[in-house]
Amino acid sequence: MRKKLALFCITACLASGLSAQNDITVHDEQTGQDEVITLPEGMTYELDSLLQEWNAKNYLGTDEQCESSDENPEYSKEEYISRLNRLPNVIEMPYNEVVRKFIDQYCTRLRRSVSYMLGANNFYIPIFEEALESYQLPLELKYLPVIESALNPNATSRVGAAGLWQFMITTGKSYGLDVNSLVDERRDPIKSSYAAAHYLQDLYKIFGDWTLVIAAYNCGPANVNKAIRRAGGERDYWKIYPYLPQETRGYVPAFIAANYVMNYYCEHNICPMSSTLPPSTDTIIVSRDVHFDQIVAVCNVKAEEVKALNPQYRTGLVPGTKSSCILRLPTHGISAFIAAGDSVYTYNSDELFTNRKEVAVAQPAKRSTSSGSRSKAKTITIRSGDTLSTIAKRYGTTVSKLKRLNGIKGTSIRAGKRLRVR
Repeated sequence: MRKKLALFCITACLASGLSAQNDITVHDEQTGQDEVITLPEGMTYELDSLLQEWNAKNYLGTDEQCESSDENPEYSKEEYISRLNRLPNVIEMPYNEVVRKFIDQYCTRLRRSVSYMLGANNFYIPIFEEALESYQLPLELKYLPVIESALNPNATSRVGAAGLWQFMITTGKSYGLDVNSLVDERRDPIKSSYAAAHYLQDLYKIFGDWTLVIAAYNCGPANVNKAIRRAGGERDYWKIYPYLPQETRGYVPAFIAANYVMNYYCEHNICPMSSTLPPSTDTIIVSRDVHFDQIVAVCNVKAEEVKALNPQYRTGLVPGTKSSCILRLPTHGISAFIAAGDSVYTYNSDELFTNRKEVAVAQPAKRSTSSGSRSKAKTITIRSGDTLSTIAKRYGTTVSKLKRLNGIKGTSIRAGKRLRVR
């Protein structure tokens, strides 16, 4: 046994350019065939992106007290079954070779990401547990974001799902998460956690089975219902398994594996990253537009910290004028914000807020009445039978204009004379 230095030499491993694998192969002993299973996207994220998060850079580090080897021990099938059975869970977590393959993924290729997630637990798991408890849901669902986002609050999937719980825009809006050009509450750890708990509760009302709920969270209830119909009405996840989308086939096994590794990491020689809790934070309701730059300048807080605590604001603008917004800051920042009063909102506002509330529409320039305009005048020779009325109609003008241009008082005109028509 030797001390793990620098979290398994993270830098060296990243420099080696190891790329994330996107699938695993499971061999079926009964049929003799191999099955290729697509990994959930959260299992394909590179460790370097996780370590760039504000909390990771500032509050996670190598645990110098943790000693272990890089070896991943082998255990019997019976040992895995026993460990899974000892987990204090409501949701069924059986063992099979698919589950074993996912456990192996976490304990070998992804063991450094597991180290990160074990440290990041301290930031996010209390939020998840409070949200799940408020809806009376099984607390083991707190590990769904492990396979959804690898506990990266800024994760965005290839299909546009975002945040720790990977909400699509439509589903997020259905559960009260505001998404527009300025705000994306799918990235708010607290709001998205309560939205996810509400969504999971609704899925359970539909299926009444937690493994089906977890599958539906990944691929949608319509796809699960389709698999049930194709399986002849079976409502056991492992019986509808072949009829599910390819990634969803690995989703429940990945969830079981995540619960396993987050509880039995020591048995696989995985050291959690050590963590120190960030300074206490508080919130304030903002009813006026305020920019992160103003908060940083006036309230003695760091720009990265404000951004990390308020990931839902896409452009650095808190659009309080449009609707009241929640702003989260360190406790000392909240005190400074309140004490500063209007000076926060007025600081450098002319440069930061350039969108105009009202604007005049430019009018075309008036034509000059100079000689240049008179040069466009047109005269004609009056023909026999012409009247002012027929001439006005012919040249698209009026009798009164013809009289004014030519100084005519009556209506009489003579053939052969010149007449100005414009």
